[in-house]
Amino acid sequence: MHNDGVSHSTRRGLPLGLARRGFRGRITSIVVGSEPHGLTATELERRLLELGFVEDASVEVLHEGPLGHDPIAVRLNDTTIALRRREAMAVYVT
Repeated sequence: MHNDGVSHSTRRGLPLGLARRGFRGRITSIVVGSEPHGLTATELERRLLELGFVEDASVEVLHEGPLGHDPIAVRLNDTTIALRRREAMAVYVT
């Protein structure tokens, strides 16, 4: 087993839910954990994929809500989408 000193989460990227206004990047993966989202993990993953959150799509954080910086508005390719930060934590970007 090769250990290059880089954790799997570092290779995966940064959760979009931690990104701030002005961030631009590309989606590397969707990883839905067992955190409560109001949806099941399967429903959340399906919803994100249906909205276009797919590998290599370009994403930019356009706006953050006034209270707790939630929700966020992101430009996903040519579409603007509002997303809760807890849901955006499943989208990994670089």
